[in-house]
Amino acid sequence: QVQLVESGGGLVQPGGSLRLSCVASGCIISIYRMDWYLQAPGKQRELVASITYQGRTNYADSVKGRFTIIRDGAQKAVTLQMDSLKPEDTAIYYCHAYKTVVCGHEHDEDYWGQGTQVTVSS
Repeated sequence: QVQLVESGGGLVQPGGSLRLSCVASGCIISIYRMDWYLQAPGKQRELVASITYQGRTNYADSVKGRFTIIRDGAQKAVTLQMDSLKPEDTAIYYCHAYKTVVCGHEHDEDYWGQGTQVTVSS
C-alpha cells in the first residue's frame, strides 16, 4: 500500500517562509511526477507546483519566483520551499504522486496525501 505523508505546515507571518515535505512509502517502483496542490476554503483544489522524474518543473503563476519544488535523489520524496508568503497562500496543501508504478499492480495509479495546513497571517 502506498502512503504519502506531508509535514511542515503551520502558521507564519506575511513575508515569512515555510518548507513542506512529502515522503512516499510502500513498494514503489517509480513515480513519474510529484505535485503540490492547494485548496483554500470554499475553492477547488489547484496545482501549485510539479516536478517530473527528469527534474522538469512547473509552477502556478501566483507562486513563480517565491516557491521552489525539489525532488530527492531517490525520487520518492518532494519538498516545497515557500518564501515571501502572502495571506492568499493560506490553504491546505496536498502532495500528489502522478503515475505511480507499484509492485504487483498492472497499471500506474495516482495517490494523494492527507494534506497539511498553511496559514499566513499577522
